[in-house]
Amino acid sequence: MAIVIRKTETLNNTSQIKEFLNKKGLSYDSFATPESLQTLLNQKGLNDAEKESVLTGLQYRFEELKEKYHYQARDLVVLHDEVPGISDMLAKFDKLHYHTDEEVRYIIDGSGVFGFIIEGEKFEVHVATGDFISIPQNTNHWFTLDEKKRIKAVRYFKDNSGWVPVYVDEKLLSVN
Repeated sequence: MAIVIRKTETLNNTSQIKEFLNKKGLSYDSFATPESLQTLLNQKGLNDAEKESVLTGLQYRFEELKEKYHYQARDLVVLHDEVPGISDMLAKFDKLHYHTDEEVRYIIDGSGVFGFIIEGEKFEVHVATGDFISIPQNTNHWFTLDEKKRIKAVRYFKDNSGWVPVYVDEKLLSVN
């Protein structure tokens, strides 16, 4: 379950998290991962065939989300401390940026941290297994792995071309 860390408080109640994130324009939900996938999800890394098996096992979720939100594609990202070039990869996303398309993640294993600056407020959302978060286009945010250095996340797309990060200078923003 996610945890929201604000300057003045920490939210760890699902209804409070949903309400807070919704007010900030973010969508949050939590979905259990199928027990049938646990053997694969417990592995640190996955090869392409194993990734496809996981995506096939989650096809029902993609169909639900496709109908509800009109996603057209999905993939599976697997990050951990032994991925070659992991530091360079994370360096692309640990700086404040936005995308011209919605950014959607369903965390199926591990954990990480999304940071946001919305309406002048800087806060973090610590995500973990089962968390589903949708970040609207043009929303300032960043992402990094937490101390566990491991995450598997399904990414959903309406348009893959809008996923390139556009960097923002935080110093130019008014932050409370």
